[in-house]
Amino acid sequence: MDAVTLSDIEAARDRFDDEAIVRRTPVETSRSLSEMSGADVRLKMEHLQRTGSFKTRGAYNKLVQVAERGETPHVVAASAGNHAQGVALAATSVGLESTIVMPTNAPQTKIEATRDYGASVELYGRDFQAAMSRAQSLAEEPGTLFVHAYDDPDIVAGQGTLGLEIVEDIPDVDTVIVPIGGGGLIGGIATAVRGLDPSVRVVGVQASNAATVPESLDKGVPVDEENPRTIADGISTGGISELTLGLIEEHVDQVVVVSDDEIAAATLVLLERAKQLVEGAGATSVAALLSDDLDVTGEVAVPLLCGGNIDITQLQTVLTHALTERSQLLQLRVRIEDEEGEMATLSGIIADQGANIRTVRHDRAVDDLRVGEAYLVFKVVASGTEHAKNVIAAIQRAGYKVTRVN
Repeated sequence: MDAVTLSDIEAARDRFDDEAIVRRTPVETSRSLSEMSGADVRLKMEHLQRTGSFKTRGAYNKLVQVAERGETPHVVAASAGNHAQGVALAATSVGLESTIVMPTNAPQTKIEATRDYGASVELYGRDFQAAMSRAQSLAEEPGTLFVHAYDDPDIVAGQGTLGLEIVEDIPDVDTVIVPIGGGGLIGGIATAVRGLDPSVRVVGVQASNAATVPESLDKGVPVDEENPRTIADGISTGGISELTLGLIEEHVDQVVVVSDDEIAAATLVLLERAKQLVEGAGATSVAALLSDDLDVTGEVAVPLLCGGNIDITQLQTVLTHALTERSQLLQLRVRIEDEEGEMATLSGIIADQGANIRTVRHDRAVDDLRVGEAYLVFKVVASGTEHAKNVIAAIQRAGYKVTRVN
């Protein structure tokens, strides 16, 4: 007997009786992503859920049953952010108290949102696994129930309701692309999708520095990553469970691994071309869509935008990295004679090329400089690779030695 069935997922959806808690999220066609991938791309906009992610689905399905049975007045959970908000909102809505343990480096926006939804927040440890250990110790107190982020059939069934919506709203779907952290989301979605239409391909995506699923599939047991580091913090769980591994083995066709560079680029593409702001985890599905490891040519492809809770400082970091990769943000170091007018001359050369200088500074205390020399370091905004090459070439033609630092 399967740990989670299509019937379990359909029963979970029947419990979603309040759109202020869980809503049916829209689907939008993306012409730009369709052109870039060769597929007919439909974006499942789960980042528009009230809490900004899919996590409320599983949490509400779990806790509404807990409240009905009168099992406990208090629940505790561990999360880097999205599960925290889902549990907090769900618990408050069904009259339960909640405590959420979050890593000390969790984004501030997610910490504040979790508190706003009614939970007490404790910051502990530097990663999800440390927070998990602390939360499980708190759950040993009488009258307290631990709510796991993914190793729970009720949680998985709640997440699987997304699969029902995808197949119902896009009956001609060929491929569904789902980010993987602990595996609860893809386990639920794949169970629902394959239960309704076995011909649909389900593809999972992990960030390369937190990719535990490929090795887990190879070995047949869950494999942990002790130090997962990725800009996609929402899927940086460091491992999956036996429950979710079994569902992935049974229902998922392929797992693609993408780099943080690809995730950053996908975040920027979604912002520029689809006008959607998502967090790193939410962008991984589009990173896979645009990667060389997944062929969706001629298909109806549905990347899941699973979360939109990105911290603004993290967004700045991601966009700076993506713009640098596209040669739209340059840092140029130019060796000069430290004389009056040099900055003006170089600024004029850059301006003549139609580029914008964001900042400039002098560096004089550098070992390789002779007496009377200096470096001018410019941060320059260009339109792309060719424009960047033209700016550098113009500086070189003027007789300066220039190095692109970034």
